[in-house]
Amino acid sequence: MRVLAIVLAGGEGKRLMPLTADRAKPAVPFGGIYRLIDFVLSNLANGHYLKIVVLTQYKNHSLDRHISRTWRLSAMLGNYVTPVPAQQRLGPHWFSGSADALFQNLNLVYDEMPEHVIVFGADHIYRMDPRQMVEQHIDSGADVTVAAIRQPLSLADQFGVIETDPAGRRITAFREKPTDAVGLPDAPDQVYASMGNYVFRTQAMIDALREDALDPTSKHDLGGNIIPMMVKSGSAEVYDFADNVVPGSTERDRGYWRDVGTLDAYYEAHMDLISAHPFFNLYNDRWPIYTGHDPLPPAKFVHNDGDRVGRAIDSLVSSGVIVSGGLAERSVLSPGVVLHSHSVVEDSVLMGNVKVGRGAIVRKAIIDKNVVIPDGARIGFDLEHDRSRFAVTSSGVVVIGKNEIVDR
Repeated sequence: MRVLAIVLAGGEGKRLMPLTADRAKPAVPFGGIYRLIDFVLSNLANGHYLKIVVLTQYKNHSLDRHISRTWRLSAMLGNYVTPVPAQQRLGPHWFSGSADALFQNLNLVYDEMPEHVIVFGADHIYRMDPRQMVEQHIDSGADVTVAAIRQPLSLADQFGVIETDPAGRRITAFREKPTDAVGLPDAPDQVYASMGNYVFRTQAMIDALREDALDPTSKHDLGGNIIPMMVKSGSAEVYDFADNVVPGSTERDRGYWRDVGTLDAYYEAHMDLISAHPFFNLYNDRWPIYTGHDPLPPAKFVHNDGDRVGRAIDSLVSSGVIVSGGLAERSVLSPGVVLHSHSVVEDSVLMGNVKVGRGAIVRKAIIDKNVVIPDGARIGFDLEHDRSRFAVTSSGVVVIGKNEIVDR
């Protein structure tokens, strides 16, 4: 089967500010060495779908650079990962929604003439074998198949909820954040929440996009407009993410999926990485997460003199990190981070080239690239003081943006 993969990576990510002040949401660093977009691209590449178009729009320079430098496939074999920025091909306007983004780029579909089109989001943390979803889609003969993850019925008002027929496969309704959702036929205390991943029969997708483009009342959104349109025709099916089996997964991390659309969700997803038996295992080499690597030396831990000991406990430590007589606990240290003597970093995420001065203490924080924490500074202790300088989430995570100046 000829399959084209399209990744929607134009999200502005306002709820992740200040991390998205200088970059698109899919380009936000994650897990020390990755970008958010690496997870969906790795799933597609591991599934051998190697014709991939990435639609970008908002502050896309760092995202385009990352894709161009990292995701180089064999052109000789016809494989590619190509970032495609908004081009105003159909008039002087940018993408007005995810469906409009596809409609404005139908020329890419015509160029490949695939039988099926995979449309996945770019900013979720998960492992998934997309082949299994595509196989179900083809076997069913549906026009569209929507991936869904089971969630408690009590949380239905937080998701786009999929309702099905008694057999549990054909979609009968697709509703945004309903307060009167009905439980699943086989699990009355659960609902299907849309993951934002779709597989379309190509011609059905083209027809739906054309019809939607002519509707002046539409918001031109896949979940809000296109899928409900196809549900009404009776040609939409659900794919249960719980059925997806990824090589190398364990019972603990199987079915893991996180939408990191808020700062608290982004922080909690990092904390899922660092335990001895993590909820999301980065070390599954049978389904690797690919990314690019700068030519950095190994991490280094120096000094063992009384209380001046370089240590990292329950932490992820990237290449180029120097822990010089400091301590990192339950934290993620990205490439180039330096912890100076007697500094302490706890329950935190430090991005590239962050420097923590002598005697400084950082607690429950996200610190973006190139920030210097001065000697003796305290971050995460006085939240009212921190709130006057930085972003502080509802759960008390202090967030310092890229290149911000930090005073003691």
